[in-house]
Amino acid sequence: MSMTDPIADLLTRIRNAVANRETEVEVPASRVKTAVVETLKRAGFIRDWRTVEDDRQGVIRIFLKYGPDGEQIINTIRRVSKPGRRVYRAGADLPKILDGLGVAVVSTNQGMLSDHEARAKKIGGEVVCEVW
Repeated sequence: MSMTDPIADLLTRIRNAVANRETEVEVPASRVKTAVVETLKRAGFIRDWRTVEDDRQGVIRIFLKYGPDGEQIINTIRRVSKPGRRVYRAGADLPKILDGLGVAVVSTNQGMLSDHEARAKKIGGEVVCEVW
């Protein structure tokens, strides 16, 4: 099976794992996925992640985060820019997700940033996904 959108696959695996109350989820590793996962960690949506070597490309193990009473931290995670329809925004036009409670992951020329970080640096880019 060929993967046309590995980022959508990453988001779907996280969404399914959260729905099943799992503590961790594994996805095939890539530099882009690593950058997205690191951004989610900085934004406080996942506990941690690490790469695990296997015989092939390696695996990213993502440790999911829940509230003190087991409530979901990630309620919605969705792809914005898709392979068939890329979505770009200038720094000033970046979406504010849930009045700043959520986060948009933006691919910029300075790497993968949250919308907060990109706005602070006054740079725009491709809006990869939104999480809240």
